Amino acid sequence: MSLSVPASDPTIVTREVDEQACARLIGQHVHPVLARIYAARGIDSNDDLDTSLGSLLPTDTLRNCSEAAALLADAIIDKQRVLIVADYDADGATACALGLSVLRQLGAEVAYLVPNRFEHGYGLTPEIVDIAASQSPQLIITVDNGIASVDGVARANQLGIRVLVTDHHLAGDALPQATCIVNPNQPGDVFPSKNLAGVGVMFYVLLALRAELKRRGWFADRAVPNLADQLDLVALGTVADVVRLDKNNRTLVTQGLKRIRSGRSRPGIHALFDVAGRDPRRASTYDLGFVLGPRLNAAGRLTDMTLGIECLLTTDGQRARELASQLDALNRERREVEAQMQASAIELMESIEVDDRFGLALFDPGWHHGVVGILASRLRERFHRPVIALAPAAGGEVKGSGRSIPGLHLRDALDLLSKRFPGLILRFGGHAMAAGLTIRQANVDAFALAFDEIVRSMLAPGDLNQDIEVDGSLAATECSLEVAELLDRQIWGQGFVAPTFCDTFQVVDQRVVGGRHRKLRLSRASSDRSDSNQTGSNQTGAEQTSSEQTMDAIRFDDDAALPQRVECVYRLNVNEFNGKRTPQLVIEHCRPA
Repeated sequence: MSLSVPASDPTIVTREVDEQACARLIGQHVHPVLARIYAARGIDSNDDLDTSLGSLLPTDTLRNCSEAAALLADAIIDKQRVLIVADYDADGATACALGLSVLRQLGAEVAYLVPNRFEHGYGLTPEIVDIAASQSPQLIITVDNGIASVDGVARANQLGIRVLVTDHHLAGDALPQATCIVNPNQPGDVFPSKNLAGVGVMFYVLLALRAELKRRGWFADRAVPNLADQLDLVALGTVADVVRLDKNNRTLVTQGLKRIRSGRSRPGIHALFDVAGRDPRRASTYDLGFVLGPRLNAAGRLTDMTLGIECLLTTDGQRARELASQLDALNRERREVEAQMQASAIELMESIEVDDRFGLALFDPGWHHGVVGILASRLRERFHRPVIALAPAAGGEVKGSGRSIPGLHLRDALDLLSKRFPGLILRFGGHAMAAGLTIRQANVDAFALAFDEIVRSMLAPGDLNQDIEVDGSLAATECSLEVAELLDRQIWGQGFVAPTFCDTFQVVDQRVVGGRHRKLRLSRASSDRSDSNQTGSNQTGAEQTSSEQTMDAIRFDDDAALPQRVECVYRLNVNEFNGKRTPQLVIEHCRPA
């Protein structure tokens, strides 16, 4: 379902390419299409493309990582009871499963607790500490949360429970008084990659722990675990959390995908591919971010993330399949809820002069607060404005989730709002591009006005003009199966976006498929553009003459008929149908040419 409220037509901008870097990459045997794409993303040479495990940043450059390793080594050797407190999204679930799997291999006595989104809220709250205390832990480890848990850590300290915080979110004005904090974004940390996901932080702590235990002789009569076996979890959590894929994160994801593609992923991940009808041998970042990630997240959004964690933990294939099927069913339910919320959002937006607003804060008493983050994303994509979607919670409170646009740091905006309008926000936290908050339902209208005022003070009008960045044009012979498969194998994601291209086509044929998608047959005359930079195979899967080429294309979730001649922004991907693989253009934006 697509939102039908009109939006301004975006400007299509071609990314600048460092021609010297492009030529250098081609000289180092990088495919010319990839060389052009990489050079537009700051890649200068093959050294920047090294994603071997040896290229990872060392653990001792991450602040307090060695101290955390010593703390955990003591806990293992002294047989202390350890409890992991996780977040309820895919990053938190993978970080929790990673910590449990490795700590148990190392001999730790470890259990876990994941807060319920609807009953407990986010993070290590005092209430969660009291629940945790019933298990008599001597050490609590937070994963993907904790940096803002000042009160929760204080409560743990009162009870004599030490806390190791592992997190990647931005710190507030005060840090919790934990025994140890590992977070690349805490003040004073000089770790070069500030973009580790929560699961990435936990992986670094476990690398340091293994080294510490080696130093202490722990493995004299024990097997040393191969932590590379855990990289399928690290890759999934990293991509699903939409953190920036800098070189260090691309290395983690590349290595994780290699394991998945080679059939060495854990049963739960394999089962998630299976229930989604995807082939893990051709796993991509798309699968992690848009296929597996949403199925894991559905548990945290609608029920309890324990289901997702257990799916990732089990070593039994049949059990994994059962749990993955439950997650798949929850994800279908989540999509239905989301569709209903989008329909009501359309009605709300029709009563708002969007062009007069800088920041949008929307509330509906029928919305599900486990799904408001997805709704905010959809509205942000449509209107290119920071959006906060709000839904009712218990005790007269409202919980919201926000998504931002380039140029506005959403957590900073909420921090500024809380200072200018004291008491309006009860709790908040998050990132530059995403944040969560709680307010009182009675203050919804006041918050909407305040949010627009704050965003207006932080953005210029030009920031609301949406640009679609593309990687130029693709020659006819570049729209080949060879190039499509080459692009499919690369690591794309936040901060290292998958390539899109822009060309003008004639619409030869079009029809609606699946009730809501438009299937297209497109053509372009070779005289329309120069093919002087053509590369790749002539294996296009399309009908060709000396003057014209036709190719398959599809536009998902939009069944509107297209005019005869269109300018399209598209991705080149592989379509597999009845065992046959062909190149296909996936249309992301189009307009009359």
